[in-house]
Amino acid sequence: QVQLMESGGGLVQTGDSLRLSCAASGRTVSSYAMGWFRQAPGKERDFVASISWNSAYTYYADSVKGRFTISRDNAKNTVYLQMNSLKPEDTAVYYCAVSRLRLATLAREYDYWGQGTQVTVSS
Repeated sequence: QVQLMESGGGLVQTGDSLRLSCAASGRTVSSYAMGWFRQAPGKERDFVASISWNSAYTYYADSVKGRFTISRDNAKNTVYLQMNSLKPEDTAVYYCAVSRLRLATLAREYDYWGQGTQVTVSS
């Protein structure tokens, strides 16, 4: 089975940057799509970004496009989310996910989920 562990969250101020990491263990996920989702208190879990198995395709939510960058290092079995120009509305628990598909953009397409890491952006 696949286990995912997110790291890199924290408390920052508006305009700051954070880099989230998600390390997969249990098996190689180099042939699988990976993505990031986030959930704010009292709200639904929303799509943030996804990346295809070979990094050929990336997709972003409109709310983060131009500010966030998703990348992966298959040799390290890890996916990253570089978050720049952070805003208070980015405050949420961020979840890493893996899909057995080569490319996936919907939450229902993802099979494995991490426990999340808190990102808080103060004004």
